[in-house]
Amino acid sequence: MSDPMRPRASLRTAVVWEVLKDALDARVEAAGSDALDVLDTGGGTGNFAVPVARLGHRVTVVDPSPNALFALERRAAEAGVADRVRGVQGDIHGLFDVVERGGYDAVLCHGVLEYVDDPAEGVRNAVDALRPTGTLSLLAAGLGGAVLARALAGHFTEARQALGDPAGRWGDGDPVPRRFTAEQLTELVAKAGVEVGAVHGVRVFADLVPGALVDTEPGALDALLKLEAAAAELPAFHSVATQLHVLGQKQGTDRR
Repeated sequence: MSDPMRPRASLRTAVVWEVLKDALDARVEAAGSDALDVLDTGGGTGNFAVPVARLGHRVTVVDPSPNALFALERRAAEAGVADRVRGVQGDIHGLFDVVERGGYDAVLCHGVLEYVDDPAEGVRNAVDALRPTGTLSLLAAGLGGAVLARALAGHFTEARQALGDPAGRWGDGDPVPRRFTAEQLTELVAKAGVEVGAVHGVRVFADLVPGALVDTEPGALDALLKLEAAAAELPAFHSVATQLHVLGQKQGTDRR
């Protein structure tokens, strides 16, 4: 099972995990409470929920898959945090059928917007689940990373298709229904009432580097992790990242 704290998995999660952990620490200080209420929409088997619970926070995971929620329950028990992790079947569009509006200090919306019918509604619901000044962590597929990957694989027509497609798809066989630019994501977040604090490019290099090199070259994994971290905050690399991470803070009072 993937985990932000495990070395190989960290190629995909390290940047987001470090940013998220710092944001939760800041929220703890602002709230004056050691334990936050965190909502993980589309949290699946708990890649982030379980490590967040290990920090001492209470995490509610909303996911449409019963199998994923079963795996989450088992994983939380193995990690000793079963009392701090709750799984609920549902999705972002029907979010308030299963969780409280305005009841969370932080909301994670990772890998969700690519698959929903209305991304703007999805973001609004995530934001409406936040308490005033709560933290939003949004992670979605980046357009540029897909274009670059198809081109480097020699699929130039597909790369051009993705570049010009409104949803950023490279063809009928594309498993991702929708991709975003950094500008599109920050606009969605801003319109939902969140002040964007930072944008990070995720997996700028990791998906392009041969796995054998990372596994066999001494020190390669650590060096690649440091390179990813250094490039993540630079806007020049956002346009070629496989994923884009937006961190922000809800503004004003709850819209109830």
